[in-house]
Amino acid sequence: MDPRRQKRRVIFLLLFGLLLLLGSSFWFCLPSPLFQEPYSSILLSRDEQLLGAKIASDEQWRFPPLTVQQLATKFTTALIQFEDKRFDSHWGVDPLAILRALYLNISQNKIVSGGSTLSMQVIRLARKNKRRSYAEKMLEMIMALRLEMSYSKQEILALYASHAPFGGNVVGLETAAWRYFGRAAVNLSWAEACTLAVLPNSPALIHPARNRRQLKRKRDLLLQQLVNEKLISKTTLALALAENLPAKPLPLPNIASHLLASQIQHANPQLKTTIDKTLQIAVQDIVFQHSKRLSQREIYNAAALVINNDTFEVLAYIGNSNTTADFELGYAIDLIRRPRSTGSILKPLLYAGMLQQGDILPETLVADLPTQYAGYTPENYDRQYRGAVPAKVALARSLNIPAVRMLKQYSVAKFYDVLKKMGMSTLHRTPNNYGLTLILGGAEGNLWDIANMYANLADIAKANNAANDATYKQLKVMRDHSSLTQQTREIQPAAAWLTMKALLEVSRPGDEGYWKNFNSSQKIAWKTGTSYGLRDAWAVGNTGLYTVAVWVGNASGEGKPGLTGVSAAAPIMFDIFNRLDNSAWFTAPYFLMKEVSVCKNDGYLANQFCDSKKQWIPKNSHFNKTSQNHLKVHLDTNGWRVNGQCEAVSNMQHKNWFVLPAGQEYYYKKLNANYRNIPDYRKDCIAQVTQNNSQNPIEILYPTPGTKLFIPIYLDETQGSTVFKAVHRNHSETLYWHLDKQFLGLTTTFHQRELKIKPGIHFLTLVDEQGNSLTRKLEVLGKKNISINAL
Repeated sequence: MDPRRQKRRVIFLLLFGLLLLLGSSFWFCLPSPLFQEPYSSILLSRDEQLLGAKIASDEQWRFPPLTVQQLATKFTTALIQFEDKRFDSHWGVDPLAILRALYLNISQNKIVSGGSTLSMQVIRLARKNKRRSYAEKMLEMIMALRLEMSYSKQEILALYASHAPFGGNVVGLETAAWRYFGRAAVNLSWAEACTLAVLPNSPALIHPARNRRQLKRKRDLLLQQLVNEKLISKTTLALALAENLPAKPLPLPNIASHLLASQIQHANPQLKTTIDKTLQIAVQDIVFQHSKRLSQREIYNAAALVINNDTFEVLAYIGNSNTTADFELGYAIDLIRRPRSTGSILKPLLYAGMLQQGDILPETLVADLPTQYAGYTPENYDRQYRGAVPAKVALARSLNIPAVRMLKQYSVAKFYDVLKKMGMSTLHRTPNNYGLTLILGGAEGNLWDIANMYANLADIAKANNAANDATYKQLKVMRDHSSLTQQTREIQPAAAWLTMKALLEVSRPGDEGYWKNFNSSQKIAWKTGTSYGLRDAWAVGNTGLYTVAVWVGNASGEGKPGLTGVSAAAPIMFDIFNRLDNSAWFTAPYFLMKEVSVCKNDGYLANQFCDSKKQWIPKNSHFNKTSQNHLKVHLDTNGWRVNGQCEAVSNMQHKNWFVLPAGQEYYYKKLNANYRNIPDYRKDCIAQVTQNNSQNPIEILYPTPGTKLFIPIYLDETQGSTVFKAVHRNHSETLYWHLDKQFLGLTTTFHQRELKIKPGIHFLTLVDEQGNSLTRKLEVLGKKNISINAL
């Protein structure tokens, strides 16, 4: 091969390799990503308004990068006019600006102008403002040319606006707009936009005590340039020149601090929420004002949620009654997510589940008398007994004993499963471990889960179908989250609607005075709850469109007098509802219901002996219990009860009679003046009467069936005793007491006996003078067979 040709080939390859190397170096000179700065986490409302922010890890207020759509037109117009007039026409480097800078620097023998374009300044910012030199300037120009090949002009402006310094630890246009003017950059005036446009060139100018005249002069000159370029009018100029400079950096909004803290681990520093800023501020003010009043009673903490029942979006999120980081009073804690004792707040969910399954109807009577299950003795809030109450009244009055009896009938395991499926995430023990206390605060729940379950109840109540594949929903506060779940709902629209209807009548005996303050122009289904020891107060309400949930208490768990759902939480809830738009009440899903005849007095399916009325119940309800409390009685002319073996039928009067079991009757008739005792049998008819256990005039109030008794041994080794109690339908009747077939004695009128019984299985028998008898099996525990579950 010709040596010269070979030499040319080598030179060509070297040049090609050099060009390839230079080209590759040029192409890959831009780092990816261009900026690797830590950003502040910012919390945005549903309409992109700032709710709060947390400083970046390098202690700079640097909001997440702006998109092209978020650029403020006034700022970019002013910026280009001030920094780079030919920005739209050059390719990253402005030769005229470079030549002008060289001339000025040489003529004055120092660097007075850099000739940098905005593209070059973006590169300089990305390179951490390295020391100025001609070599560094050359590198910036090369990288600026490369920048223009990959980014549009608007994208370059967005990069600059996101990372330019604006004085102190304020970085980026959006940050500066909020820190200096208290609003978003898109809402800045021309004077404000020009102030920020000149700042990155000299960020030290923004100081409350110095450089004020210099900053104003720069701003005003830029405003005049905008007039000269016919970008603004002279009227706008006059108004802008009259505006004052910002005095000092303003505090950033702190409207949902607890929500921001709970979402800070989110991968995206721009936290886009479903919060309605205006409503958030209003609800926060309501909670804060009530908390000031409650703090006088040493009740310091409160939390609230407002939910849209259509979308399950959280519209207001008040995590605590104060936004200060006060750990002593617990203000720094997000109490919406903190588990607390539920009190009575779960009762509507049990009611709905039992309606759905067909265990009860709305007006079915539930026993309300002394009750004990395996050592657990529930009591009503007012320590009173009513004998028997309709199920919906028991719910509305939040009666504990009927609720426990209903849960016993429904089963703890089944109710536990309902709660888990509806979204209660704090049930970490087994159903047996909770036992019947599950309905009265034995479990802990948080406001988020409870609000979610009530919102689901409202959502189901307004459903227009009973699809078998319909699922429960979940709350969402972040816009990129979903409200859908995979849990098939077990409660159907009819049961949910009937529950909502029952909750319209919520009240509590002894607290009627509070309700005078709760007048509302719209229907609200609501429920309160109070935990044992007055530690937690709950109130949750539903309208067709909204669910409002409130918790009040002390973060420390300390109980206080008056810390009840009625007096502490409900007033906050109603004030929040008064702030919301009125919404229509739930439409009755009659196409998913059926009408049945029930007895007016006891709510069971009507028999031929009661006055009946029509009642709507779920179409798929399997409730089939006919009233056992209504019967036909035969009376003689003197009003004694008779039968065909002791009186001629022609001399009888036949009447329908409402008769409760003796134990229920004992308490029921004290509160119901219209209740009439069933007449006694005439003496000559008693012998012919066959005892009917359902109408037995005797009832043992304590011990209840299945009770296991522990009778203590005192320090002197003497055995303790327990008091047994019974009632008779005839108040003056005498009862004869027998234990294991041994006669113990008799009682008249007040049937109570103090007994000492040895451990083991025993049989207590009571007999009246007419021969009616009742026997109850009971177990007395000794030391060896005492367990936690038994007590």
